[in-house]
Amino acid sequence: MKILVCIKQVPDTTEIKWTENNTMQREGVESIINPYDIYALEAALKIKKKLNAEITVLTMGPNQAEDILRKSLAIGCDNAVLLSDKKFAGADTYATGKTIAAAIKSKFPDFDLIICGQFAIDGDTAQTGPTIASNLGIPQVTYVKEIVECAETHLIVKKEIEEGTEILKVQLPALICVLKNHEEATRANINGIIKAQDAKITVYSLDDTGLAPEDAGIKGSPTFVSKAFRPETKGQCLFVNSSDEIIKKLEEFDIING
Repeated sequence: MKILVCIKQVPDTTEIKWTENNTMQREGVESIINPYDIYALEAALKIKKKLNAEITVLTMGPNQAEDILRKSLAIGCDNAVLLSDKKFAGADTYATGKTIAAAIKSKFPDFDLIICGQFAIDGDTAQTGPTIASNLGIPQVTYVKEIVECAETHLIVKKEIEEGTEILKVQLPALICVLKNHEEATRANINGIIKAQDAKITVYSLDDTGLAPEDAGIKGSPTFVSKAFRPETKGQCLFVNSSDEIIKKLEEFDIING
């Protein structure tokens, strides 16, 4: 089985900077792996142990994104791919999904499964994974809480819905977007770290995807951000530990009569 895990670098800071086009400035900002993508990596590693799968981790971004790719290699992923080109800059979720799908179609046509995190904490749109699946014309399952069964031809997954959960069977090739779960993240050992430092990271540009310049980056993004700002804090949250403390605080604020 061949698995692709799409991950994203997100700013490890609350001091976000913006470009003149109101897109997030990523170069020169300390970054981490998007937390939901860590669960995607864990899901892939779990399948690898069972089916001896080959995992390729892929991200789109500037050269500094190599850092999160090497961290993924250090915990057990087999290959790493960076989509990097100045023409990708300013891409919204539509253009990002289209670009990643084009790269997959061009360079990894024999994939079996694509795993994404459900959300990215810098945008929280949950659109990139479904956009990739739509462009590739493959089935998708979002809000996956657990992979119940994995086989060479299909997956059985537990999906979170408003009313609770449901169990679905999806034929491969397919894409799933995973939610947070309670599994402990894999830690890199010294051998994994050494291997990752020397590993080759394959870099693809716009030309490698087969897309035209007007289909990528800010030119291929129908979303326009007219204004970006940090919301003002208008109140504070008070935490209490018991019903007696709740009553006491309500009395202090003169919300109930003492």
